[in-house]
Amino acid sequence: MNKYFRELTVAAALGLLMLGLAVFAPHFFQFQPFISRLTSQMPALVAAIGIALVIISRQIDISIGSQFSMCAIIAGVTAASGLPLGVAILAALGAGAMMGALNGVLIAYLGLPSIVVTLATLVTWQEALRLWQQGRLLNLPAGIQWFGLSQPAGQTVVISLSFILLIGAAWAMKNLSGGRFIHATGTDAEAARLAGIDPKRTTFGVFVLMGILAGLAAVLNLVQSPQVQPNCGDGLELKTIAAAVVGGVAISGGRGTLWGVLLGMLLLANVNPALTHFHQPPYWEKAIQGLVILLAVVADGLRSRKSKI
Repeated sequence: MNKYFRELTVAAALGLLMLGLAVFAPHFFQFQPFISRLTSQMPALVAAIGIALVIISRQIDISIGSQFSMCAIIAGVTAASGLPLGVAILAALGAGAMMGALNGVLIAYLGLPSIVVTLATLVTWQEALRLWQQGRLLNLPAGIQWFGLSQPAGQTVVISLSFILLIGAAWAMKNLSGGRFIHATGTDAEAARLAGIDPKRTTFGVFVLMGILAGLAAVLNLVQSPQVQPNCGDGLELKTIAAAVVGGVAISGGRGTLWGVLLGMLLLANVNPALTHFHQPPYWEKAIQGLVILLAVVADGLRSRKSKI
């Protein structure tokens, strides 16, 4: 029970929010608007899975937003050139893997601080996109939206893929050696090395996986619109890091679950719609999200201090 205290707390907060909406704003749960809101959060959920793995390994990646944007544009340009959607998806995943590998080499093998490296690559990819696209919207071929399916079918595919990935990643983190390596590296890299784990290889692999997930998230976002914006990933780093931290991933590394990340994402994502349905000014959203994040960090700090006593 104590092991999953943060996740249970977030689940309770989310449950209370949903209960309040069910009582005072039942139209919030109208089927199609509800499914549309859920679908729109799936790309961020996929990216948040990667961010959670990075933080658990005691690193940080604030370049996720620019990686997301770059992968979306690369996939969009590939599709607009007449190539099949499958090729566009592979292009996005490959671009994400290469950007993640660059971060991984600089951080894992050159020993540079992850916050400095990813801040540099954040700016680099942003400026590269600005020079490449000049802020222009990219129109996509008709067959790209919703994978060429109807909107309901496409939404089902996006949601299903996201949850299958979440379930698979959560299972792997608990049952496969790779997941245990990530936890061990984040808890104590030197102890992990003495136990036969290669922290550098693990860290490098986590950043490559982060890039691949950024590419997949970009694809899931791409298919929801007939156009793609060069800045479509702006703010994604804050959203995903916040979801991970609120969901119980320790910013100091070594602890956290992907189910907690899902709960954190759903809680933060429903703040703005809840304010709208409660007829409150939307500008309260950032203040409430900031308060929730602050409380989560304080709780994590108190828990760490208590464990050391």
